[in-house]
Amino acid sequence: MPEADKTIVKNRNAYHEYHIEDTYEAGIALKGTEVKSVMAGRIQLKESYVSIRDDELWLFNAHISPYKHGNIHNHEPLRTRKLLLHRREIEKLRKLTEQKGMTLVVTKVYWKNGRIKLEIGVAKGKKLYDKRETLKRKTIDKETDRQLKEAVR
Repeated sequence: MPEADKTIVKNRNAYHEYHIEDTYEAGIALKGTEVKSVMAGRIQLKESYVSIRDDELWLFNAHISPYKHGNIHNHEPLRTRKLLLHRREIEKLRKLTEQKGMTLVVTKVYWKNGRIKLEIGVAKGKKLYDKRETLKRKTIDKETDRQLKEAVR
């Protein structure tokens, strides 16, 4: 029986800054202390992005805090990490990102079948008025939910 997906961290800032068009699942090449640190939830994706270099996918600026029980062989927090995807998926992503305004961002890090996986979103940047509209819609939804709960009581 396969394990259920367990979300370690979500990049909420990505949904605020971008319209996510499509998502892909990718593996990540990590060192031992990085795995332990990620499992403890000590990863920050706020300034991170994904780029294609030399027909490979790379994760930049993702901060994985050093493992507190690590020794002198602990990892560097901001090192560039290789993402694992099939060749045809990388080519598809290359074609999508060559379009104007499209970029790749990590939207979620989760645990699946004993492996750490990343959800990569093909994203298009939001304009300021789009961000305001999203915020307004969230506020209206919260108010509606709160009023419905009060009405039920």
